[in-house]
Amino acid sequence: MLLFVDEGNFMLRFLSAVLLSLMISPVFADCSSSNLKGVNLSGAEYNSSKVPGILFKEYVYPAEQDLAYFANAGATAIRLPVLWERMQPELNSPLNQQEMKHIQQVVETARKYGLCIVLDVHNYGSYRGSAIGTEQIPVTAFVDFWRRTAAYFKDDKYVAFGLMNEPHVVPVDQWALIANRVLQTLRTAGVSNLVLVPGGRWSGVHDWFAGSGGAVNALALANIRDPLGRMVLEVHQYADADSSGTHSTCVEPERLKKVFASLTQWAREHRQKLFLGEFGVAANEDCLTDLRVMLDGVKDKSVWQGWAYWTAGRWIGSNYPFSVQPQSGIDTVQMTVLRKYLGD
Repeated sequence: MLLFVDEGNFMLRFLSAVLLSLMISPVFADCSSSNLKGVNLSGAEYNSSKVPGILFKEYVYPAEQDLAYFANAGATAIRLPVLWERMQPELNSPLNQQEMKHIQQVVETARKYGLCIVLDVHNYGSYRGSAIGTEQIPVTAFVDFWRRTAAYFKDDKYVAFGLMNEPHVVPVDQWALIANRVLQTLRTAGVSNLVLVPGGRWSGVHDWFAGSGGAVNALALANIRDPLGRMVLEVHQYADADSSGTHSTCVEPERLKKVFASLTQWAREHRQKLFLGEFGVAANEDCLTDLRVMLDGVKDKSVWQGWAYWTAGRWIGSNYPFSVQPQSGIDTVQMTVLRKYLGD
C-alpha cells in the first residue's frame, strides 16, 4: 500500500525527533566503566533515628526526573545512600521486601538512563548505634547483610556495592579486615559486582597517611586484593579547613593539590584503584577554585575510577550550601563546573 505524505512536514517531524533523542539520550556506562562520574542523591538515609520511618514523610528515594536530569548532564553514576536498619530490620534475618522493592525500582529507572547505582550503606560503621565488631553487632552479621543484599543484585552490571560509609567507629585495622572478609565472601559466593571499600575513619584523602600502627589507612588497606580485580577504594574530601564539609569557606588550592597527588602516587605504587565518593563546596570563588582542583586531581584514569559529588536530592532544599539539586530547572553554580568535567 502506498502512503502519500507531506514531505516537508515529515522531514520536520523526523528532524525534531532526532534532536529530541539527542537531547535526552544519556551517556550509557554500567558499573564496569573506568569513567564513573556523578553525584550522591540523598534522601533514603534521612532520619536514621526513625527506623523504619515513613516513606515520603521521613525519607525518600530519588524520582525519575532527578535521575534523568543528572544523566542528561553527562553523569554515569549515582551514589545512593541507604540505611542498613531499613533494609534489614533484624540482624541475620531476611531483608525488608518492601524496602528492597523501592531500591530495585531506583535501579531499574537508573538502568533506563545508563546510570551505575552505587548502593552506599550510610551507617558510619554501626547498626542501631553499636559498632560492627562488637558483641552487639558481630562481624558475621555484617557479612550476612551483604550476602543477602548481593543476592538481590548479583552480577547486575548497573549496581555496585559501597560496603559502608565512613566507618569511623571501627578501628582502621579492624575495618580493613572486616571489609576484606566481606569482599572475599562475596567473591566465593560468585558475586561479580563492583565493590567499593571505603577507607577507615572518615575516609579522608587528607589523612590517608595519618596515624600510627594499624590506624593508618595507607598501611591497613595497601594490600587488600580482589580476585576478580573489581574492587576500588573509596575516599572522601571536603575543602574547608577541618575537612568536615560543614563550612562555606575553603582552604588554599595548593593544600588540596598536594594531598590528591600523594594519594594518587600511593595508589599507583600499591596497584590500587580509587573512587572519590564524596566531595562538595559552597558557591563562592575560593571554593569553586578548590572544586576544580579536586576534579583535576582525580583525572588520572589509571588510578581513579570516578567520583560522586555531595550532594543532591529533592529534599535538600536551597539552604544547603553544597547542593547541586536544580532549582526550578536551573543549574546551581557548582553544577555548571561539574558539567564541564562530566563531559570529559
